[in-house]
Amino acid sequence: MTAITKTKINRADLLMVGIAYAGFIALGIPGTLLNIAWSPYMRETFGLPLDSLGLLLIASTAGYFFASFGSGRIINRLGVGALLLASSLLGVVGLLSYALSPSWVGLIVFALVSGSAGGLMDAGMNIYFAATYGPRLMNWLHACFGVGATIGPLLMTTIIQSGQSWRWGYALAAAIYGALAITFALTRGRWRTVEMPTGVKSQAPVRARSVLLLPAVWLGVAVFFAYGGLEVAAGQWSSTLFTQARQVPAGIAERWVSLYWGSFTIGRFLYGAIANRIQVVTVVRLCMLGALVGTAIIWWNPTNEIGFLGLALVGFAQAPVFPLLVTNTQERLGPRLAPHAIGFQIAAASLGIALVPALAGVLAQNVGVETIAPFLVVIAVVIIALYEFSLRLKEKPNAGISEGR
Repeated sequence: MTAITKTKINRADLLMVGIAYAGFIALGIPGTLLNIAWSPYMRETFGLPLDSLGLLLIASTAGYFFASFGSGRIINRLGVGALLLASSLLGVVGLLSYALSPSWVGLIVFALVSGSAGGLMDAGMNIYFAATYGPRLMNWLHACFGVGATIGPLLMTTIIQSGQSWRWGYALAAAIYGALAITFALTRGRWRTVEMPTGVKSQAPVRARSVLLLPAVWLGVAVFFAYGGLEVAAGQWSSTLFTQARQVPAGIAERWVSLYWGSFTIGRFLYGAIANRIQVVTVVRLCMLGALVGTAIIWWNPTNEIGFLGLALVGFAQAPVFPLLVTNTQERLGPRLAPHAIGFQIAAASLGIALVPALAGVLAQNVGVETIAPFLVVIAVVIIALYEFSLRLKEKPNAGISEGR
């Protein structure tokens, strides 16, 4: 891609970037609505035990996984604009059904739909930005997800405190997706990835299964799986670690966990400001090392205050890793392979988000809560090892690739 695309955008590009950012803010809202709505409000509505949440999360993750996994194929057939329109329409259906569902079974079914909407939009936007813009705008795109994730709990809390049903939170989220659907419909033809440079012949898209045969792609998938798992496991289990194993008052632990998540948004905005002036590989290495140091501090924990600082360091260090890895995938694999590879990576991250924290929970239940800390260190080491191995893998991206969809 050209240097102009990477460093300068015109007025028309600014419009598309603004729409994309609004889409990622919307993408971040639904998941965190559940943080407030689930207990006791949704549970009481359907008469459910606390652990029923797992079924809802599994359904949502399954939809997210399969949708993002197939996103590259959809883009090759229909284009980015059509994929984004489909994702927003699915979001309207899924979220509005959350608001109206009379039964728990119906809610599970529509969790698949809303999860699919998220997977398509996440993968589609990442593929588009990786092909069209540089690491600065990519980091700010992911920062917008953090903005949405912050809005979600505030929105649901405001609705519940005003005496309204939790269903109104999902109805409002559906309305936001409806506005996105109209916007994507009006701009459908403008979502085009960067054109091939002059003199370079365009080539037919490749088969998804052919891309899956590449070791470089599988290593990328493994990195994203482990990264997604560490990001969520650190946030999900740190409160339990500090309250149950280290006797920290719940209010203090919850504030620090909020800071952990807030550091992602702050970090992505800050890294985005300097992203075009730095080497991607160098920054990713330093950030992965920072995350490892942070997890080690959590395990060491000479005082709880220092342990919490380690948690904040993990959040800040991880902030640019995901968007930078996506951008680097486009640069390393090229425009033919990247759409499939990025879709696979987003799918792998969603799977890691579900399975790695679940494994941490199994260890905490059967070995002890304190095992969460060394578990985080191990995952951080695995991420570094996988990434370094991927950098040393010398492979011709187009070798053995079959054309077609």
